[in-house]
Amino acid sequence: MRQARRPIVAVAATSALLILQAVIDPTGLLALVGWPGGTPRIELGWPVARYLVFVPVMLAVVWWAAVRAGQRFWTMTAGVVLAALLAQAAACFAMTGDLALAGWAAGYVAAKAVPSALIVAAVVRFAGGPRDLRVHERGSVWPGAIAFGAAAPLLAGTWWTGAAYGPLVPTPRADSGPVLMLIAIALLVGSAWLSLRWMRHRVPGFLGAWLAALVAGGVFGLAQSLVGLLVDDGFAGDMWPLLGAYIHVADGLAFGACTGWIVALVALVADRLRARRTAADAALATDAASATPGTATTPVATTATPGAPTPAPVPSTAPAPAPARTPARAATAAGVAVAVAVIAASAIAASLLTPAPAEATATDRGEASAPAGFLRVENGRIADGDGNQVLLRGVNVNQLVDFYQPRAEVPATRPLTEADFADMASYGFDVVRLNLSWSALEPEQGELDAEYLATIKRAVGWAKAHGIRTVLDMHQDGWSNAATAEGTECRPGTDPMWGYDGAPEWATQFDGAPRCSFTGRDISPAGDRAFEHFWFDTDGVQQALVRTWGELAGEFADEPAVAGFDLLNEPGFGETAPVTTSLKLGEFSDAAIDAIRAAGAPQIVFVEPSILWSGLGIDSGPSLGFTDDPNVVFSPHLYAESITMDRSLGIPTIVSTERQFELAQRVADEHGMPMWSGEYGYWGDMDSRVERLSRYAAEEDRRVQASAYWVWKQSCGDPQNGIGEFGNALVPEDCATGEDAPRPEQLLGILSRAYPQAAPGTLTSLSAGTAGDDGGRMSLTGVVDEPSCGLVVWVPGEAEPTIADSTGLSRVELEQQPGGWLVTACADGEYALATEG
Repeated sequence: MRQARRPIVAVAATSALLILQAVIDPTGLLALVGWPGGTPRIELGWPVARYLVFVPVMLAVVWWAAVRAGQRFWTMTAGVVLAALLAQAAACFAMTGDLALAGWAAGYVAAKAVPSALIVAAVVRFAGGPRDLRVHERGSVWPGAIAFGAAAPLLAGTWWTGAAYGPLVPTPRADSGPVLMLIAIALLVGSAWLSLRWMRHRVPGFLGAWLAALVAGGVFGLAQSLVGLLVDDGFAGDMWPLLGAYIHVADGLAFGACTGWIVALVALVADRLRARRTAADAALATDAASATPGTATTPVATTATPGAPTPAPVPSTAPAPAPARTPARAATAAGVAVAVAVIAASAIAASLLTPAPAEATATDRGEASAPAGFLRVENGRIADGDGNQVLLRGVNVNQLVDFYQPRAEVPATRPLTEADFADMASYGFDVVRLNLSWSALEPEQGELDAEYLATIKRAVGWAKAHGIRTVLDMHQDGWSNAATAEGTECRPGTDPMWGYDGAPEWATQFDGAPRCSFTGRDISPAGDRAFEHFWFDTDGVQQALVRTWGELAGEFADEPAVAGFDLLNEPGFGETAPVTTSLKLGEFSDAAIDAIRAAGAPQIVFVEPSILWSGLGIDSGPSLGFTDDPNVVFSPHLYAESITMDRSLGIPTIVSTERQFELAQRVADEHGMPMWSGEYGYWGDMDSRVERLSRYAAEEDRRVQASAYWVWKQSCGDPQNGIGEFGNALVPEDCATGEDAPRPEQLLGILSRAYPQAAPGTLTSLSAGTAGDDGGRMSLTGVVDEPSCGLVVWVPGEAEPTIADSTGLSRVELEQQPGGWLVTACADGEYALATEG
């Protein structure tokens, strides 16, 4: 009875905690098993996977852990963590059938699993009855440790990928290189050796070895974090090393949880072999002792004489045989030899079996082909097809968005005219990210709205007339422009919300979940449910947008002024990240790209990570290898120190303005794609904006990057503007008069700084002034294989700029433009240009 008490208490405590979390968490995102409200559609399967799979798996493993590991607080804690991670993996596998994704996704609940485990373990400690704290025979250690390290390169899957893994952080992946892979394997073996020695003394049998693997994965993650602290700029103005450490540990815990059964199986087999060997050696020793008791003697050969006495044996003078090695020493020696052989074989096999890294596969699938005049991806950068690198720097235009209108008397958008594009060109902008609304483009399913389509074409034509390219962006914020319905009761912690923009009503399925917000528009039970339906293509809603993209792209297939298509602005995470934010995002992106190409459109496709990137400064992005199309750009929004969670909560900066570029570039490199940020900006008061924009601009130049600022104009009736004195934009609106308010000239001075709009070959360095008379100062270097006359540099200001350096350039010419000058030149080999305003 006493033995049954502990697992009963553990399961009861876990069940109560799961229910309490679901009740308290108004979004369904913070609990291990959330209940955001509404009625799940059971017939679809995925809406109930977390209940019908997650809960039973977790409770079953908790019971097992309480029986075998419940005697001690820390071993019980490890058992509950194991239960939560295995339950997450099982639920994700039930939804997707993808083992690699399911194993990696297990790590996403680590932050919720650990505190939950501490609570359950504490309840078991004080209410679980008498404890037996005896230690157990440790058993074999080396075989399980070796298996843990050797399995990692072969089973790496999606583990140890993403922005958290800097160039020198060791990972057991073949694509990290042989040296770092072998270091990582050694760390894994060492972590497992330590964990097995500790855990198997306290938890016997199969579960003890499995829990040791879980702990070893966490220890390995800590080791990676220490390396990252040293090689990844440390605490350089932010708390990134802490977030990076969490990701490392979460990956390690997930790997240990999902592969620990291998360690346990190997350890048990080794135990049995060791026991048999020990028994056999003991039997041999016993037989030998029985056969030759006392002192060893050597008989003397004689010829028997009847009646004569038998001669006494003569003591032997031969040396005694060396004592046999003990089984433990033999096992250790064999283990070392086997370790070297197994790890070497594992590393070689991983190198042969693991697909090439994304950087290589991008080359394998060829360079993007497009007709003359169209932009394309070329040699890892955006180019014009004539051998020139192109920097797309400009602004977002939201004046065609179908926003929710919170006040009937105040328009939600400001009119878009050709004068806007002429004005943008006077600041040197060469691109606009034109925000579109699916709800306005396709208000009735299956038919594009002719009037709205004509408006889009007119805007593209105006931009083209002023030398500006257009990125067509399918915009959404909070899924749709639906607001909280009258009579809705919001759960504690959430509030009624305005609508925003995005999907048409016919594509929206809330299932009765409340349209209420938690800390902002992007966390809403109704919006999350609608996105979940989109990601799982309920009633064909995702395929509807895929078809719409094919039709829209077909309308612009022959228009080189359209730089590309941004598939979906800041995609929501739904209810089951990272299934949605990785696998499903990749599937949607691949299908939309195929539809665009089938329509004959050759332009670049811009693919964004989920809204989590804008909120945290980091996310996984779509699953690796999601497309084989070479004309794709990775396009995160770089809002660090702006609208990110740390700013909202008033906690120290998690990811700095400067570091966000590096993190984004790492993910882009994994995908083998260039990186272009479709949004940034939106920093607090004016002093903060100037300071942060100056830093952003300096880092953007240092990395020879480009992006689009948010936003050109914003109406006082825009729900994102709230109710204030001015419309918050580069061209602000005076809410009292509806006219333009004074412009933020300091910001515009930074944004309109000198930069190369196009450069022959590849730019190797860039720096520019960012304020006042310094805005025309710029220096760049580049290299080109063949002579080219494609250098075009924007320099702001009325005064003719001075050319301070033109090494490797010829035919340097200056042409005055509204708001500034264009410097053009021909380049050959290595070249440099420096201007002074």
